[in-house]
Amino acid sequence: MRFKVGDKVKFLNETGGGVVTAIVDNKLVKVETDDGFEMPVLSKDLIPDYREKEAEEINFSYQKSSQKEASVSESPSEPEENNVSDINPWGQTKEEEGFYLLFEPHEQQWVLTGNLDVLLVNHTPFDVLYNLFLERNNKLEGIDYGSVPPESKTVLATITRDEIDLWLRGIIQIMIHETNPDKVFFPVHSVIDIRANRFFKEGSYQSNTLTNEKAIISVVALRTALSDAMENGGQQKSDTPPDKIKATIKREIPFIEKFRTKTGEAVVDLHIGEVVDNIAGLESRDMLQLQMNHFSKALESAIKENYRKVTFIHGVGNGILKNAIINELKEYENLEGTMASIIKFGVGALDVSITTDKE
Repeated sequence: MRFKVGDKVKFLNETGGGVVTAIVDNKLVKVETDDGFEMPVLSKDLIPDYREKEAEEINFSYQKSSQKEASVSESPSEPEENNVSDINPWGQTKEEEGFYLLFEPHEQQWVLTGNLDVLLVNHTPFDVLYNLFLERNNKLEGIDYGSVPPESKTVLATITRDEIDLWLRGIIQIMIHETNPDKVFFPVHSVIDIRANRFFKEGSYQSNTLTNEKAIISVVALRTALSDAMENGGQQKSDTPPDKIKATIKREIPFIEKFRTKTGEAVVDLHIGEVVDNIAGLESRDMLQLQMNHFSKALESAIKENYRKVTFIHGVGNGILKNAIINELKEYENLEGTMASIIKFGVGALDVSITTDKE
């Protein structure tokens, strides 16, 4: 449910409530509790305080009948703009200044399933106007336009997995504004061209400090690449087409690199707490499937990157995960599984040696 600043709310899963003081993004708001403490809360964990709302409606009805002049002087309320929010309000943004297009899983624990939020991020000190066109049926179609304040992000759309193909190709234009500019920049004209298979690889979803979430990150234009209109005025006239920039996807880092201990070797911990951040609602079979997916992804990446050995920490437990790994290894050639060093890992780890068939 969408809330706006000033809404009185109750907590869904605990007692108490408060007043919405800020909209962080389309999923998160700040609430000042009854005791004066301000805290971030997921919108899905809040409900409107209907008792307060009913009291306000009764009071409003009374005021409307007895103070008509006051109601006439009130200006109509502005439309809600909850889709614009600050980027990373609680930390330092490490990405280079510029404009980014992000495809962010709505539920972070399931990056390969569920809906995606499409975000336009303005990581610059400038106000910008944007214009978005997407290729539909081999023709460009105007999809959205609007503005984004400095150091802010806006949700362009929330799409299903079936709609991904509609967002692979297009053009995004950005015009830059500053009240007292030292420079005036040419508008950005960036071509969107994203490969569909990226959306179905977990490694494509990278952690970032723009939103503090995992997302596919497309760089529309960096600030360092903006062209000064005054300096380059002689090179580009107003009646010449703007330079095209292709939106670039940040380079995918091999999955196994996150676990590298030295050249050609890695250690991957398969304990469920290392695989997912939140196990609420997961049954044993779900956890096992997640662990095996993690194992297969790390192993495939290691083979592709020519690693020699990967140590998988499976823990002691009841042996179900260990046996599942051993059975999975039988499907591969040129792999050998042996017990890892007891001194280093105890009895809960398996070394997988990878050899190359040179014949």
